[in-house]
Amino acid sequence: MPAMKLQHTLRIIFAGALIALMSACATMTPSAPAALAGTWAHSFGAVWTINADGTFHVMATHPKAEIWGTYTVAGDTITAQETRRSGAIPKACRGPGVYKFSRPDQNSLSFVLVSDVCKPRIRNVTQPWHRK
Repeated sequence: MPAMKLQHTLRIIFAGALIALMSACATMTPSAPAALAGTWAHSFGAVWTINADGTFHVMATHPKAEIWGTYTVAGDTITAQETRRSGAIPKACRGPGVYKFSRPDQNSLSFVLVSDVCKPRIRNVTQPWHRK
């Protein structure tokens, strides 16, 4: 009987340790806005500052533009909306762009187009981004 009681106790300890480990992993994953927050750059020279408060600023080189906007996140999907830019906002860029994002590692950020009609935004957002 004591061996059976010891086996039951070990199962409880193992289950508790597993639950604690899973909880720790869940708390180490940053919330979606925090996962995107930072200053990012890509090989075409654009610099995108994404703030945890749902705002962003872009210094783009192709085409040359300075852009401000807002974004929302739902799961792994970001919806970005330009609110102003250094020049007139092109008609096709007045609506939001929707992209799936992933963080392959701590210093990388990538996006896949879901829906957007703004060609310059698509061309820039879908480039591989690296923490600046």
